[in-house]
Amino acid sequence: MTLPKLIVFDMDGVLIDVSGSYRETARKTARLFFDGARGFGKLPDPLFPLTDLAELKQTGGLINGWDLTTLTLRLLFALVKKPAGRSSANDSPGPEETIRRCDVSDLADFLNASTRPLIDLLDRYGRRRDSFVTSCYQGDVNTGNRIKRIFQEIYLGRSLFTALYGDTLRQGVPVPRFYHGEGLIHRESLLMDPTLLADLSKDHILAIATGRPRAEANFPLDRFDLRKYFQLVITLDDCTREEERILAERGERISLKKPDPYILDRIPHLIGKAFSECYYLGDMPDDMQAARSSKTGYRGVGVVLSSADPENLRKELLRAGAEQIIDDYAALPGILA
Repeated sequence: MTLPKLIVFDMDGVLIDVSGSYRETARKTARLFFDGARGFGKLPDPLFPLTDLAELKQTGGLINGWDLTTLTLRLLFALVKKPAGRSSANDSPGPEETIRRCDVSDLADFLNASTRPLIDLLDRYGRRRDSFVTSCYQGDVNTGNRIKRIFQEIYLGRSLFTALYGDTLRQGVPVPRFYHGEGLIHRESLLMDPTLLADLSKDHILAIATGRPRAEANFPLDRFDLRKYFQLVITLDDCTREEERILAERGERISLKKPDPYILDRIPHLIGKAFSECYYLGDMPDDMQAARSSKTGYRGVGVVLSSADPENLRKELLRAGAEQIIDDYAALPGILA
């Protein structure tokens, strides 16, 4: 009997086109973060090209849109004039007051003059740290994480945001604080024909390993009726749960998120079925590194379907260990064969 193959898909940029959702949300969040600062009106809108943001993400080590947005803000704050200091020993302004005391005029001039400002700033300053930005990325939406709160409001929109966070937010009904438009999650579309998924699922074992939280992974699975094709879906929640278990038992805080291969190596144990070969389809170098370092022996397949700069991404994926590159899913059956 011929054994099936195990085919594991990342979600964003592989199954789901997120160029108009996650990536645009990161860009909008970065701009809205500065609302109220001196010179805010001078900032370009949009703040920077999405190709620039995509190139920044390809540098690796960014688990999700929140991490990408936070790194973006750390880079942008290199050119922000912050308040000189506290007016008194007891003065510890909150984030809104700190933003109001900032001047973003020099940042606006730079953004208006550069065609790839994020990469220019990365080349100039590296992955710089910024204590204020770090303080705004502490906790969760319900405990004062300003970056994540803005991001989630823009990405989810009022109804989904309330559905996910309404029971945990303080002070009653969580009306949007920063964004009042439709959630950009509704802009997402499929990158892969469901007919192909249906055909693959007949002969092979299909699974998903994504950096999305469970609730946000469920939305497109249900919206596009994809769940029936996959025997298992592993999300950010699974990584976080295991990280917390290790912290409680050993007192050691580690990251099991990609490029760590934890979720890939966990899948065979959870599925409990034999297979002949295994593949991981991803669109980022971290995905290929996770496949290459897995104990299971995944073969990395790079996907460039929704990339703003597919040729550059192709090179990065191959450098990170991809064995094949897909720019058209019609080629996938041939790769598996």
